[in-house]
Amino acid sequence: MNTGELRGWLTGRLPEGLWDALSEVSVDREEITVIGRIGEPDVAAEASEAERAATVEGRIAEFRERTREARMGVAREAERRFGRKVSWGVDCGDVRAVFTNVSAPVMTRLRQPERQVLDLLVEAGVARSRSDALGWCVRLVQQHSDEWLTELRDSLEHVRKVRSQGPDRAAQ
Repeated sequence: MNTGELRGWLTGRLPEGLWDALSEVSVDREEITVIGRIGEPDVAAEASEAERAATVEGRIAEFRERTREARMGVAREAERRFGRKVSWGVDCGDVRAVFTNVSAPVMTRLRQPERQVLDLLVEAGVARSRSDALGWCVRLVQQHSDEWLTELRDSLEHVRKVRSQGPDRAAQ
């Protein structure tokens, strides 16, 4: 699936004025995640951090409820067209809230030293289960190697583009 084509389809299909801007569209084998930017609420200059955070939380909740029907209609169309579930979220100020997510099982084979790491995280209370611990590890790697993962993603996109222009493409 071409992310640019998907982003274009969403831009054309989403209701006008749904949000200020389409922030991000990401795709994997199971899910399309669509994130839009909404305006920050006005908060008095003397407001506390807790009040500011609560105001942003309220704005996000209001947006989620008000736009639910429109977003679900687009999601149904996109799921039929692209064969993946659609998840939604918003950026409001420096807060990102994702409303729905696909939690996809991933099978893996781990040797004892790797299982011991997961078991330690569970025993220490960092994670509730091996599955939770593995997710925690993936998020940690993602957080600490973002630049490398971005470079890898960009390289893979280039490979896909070159592959799509190859001579075997016409025969398919």
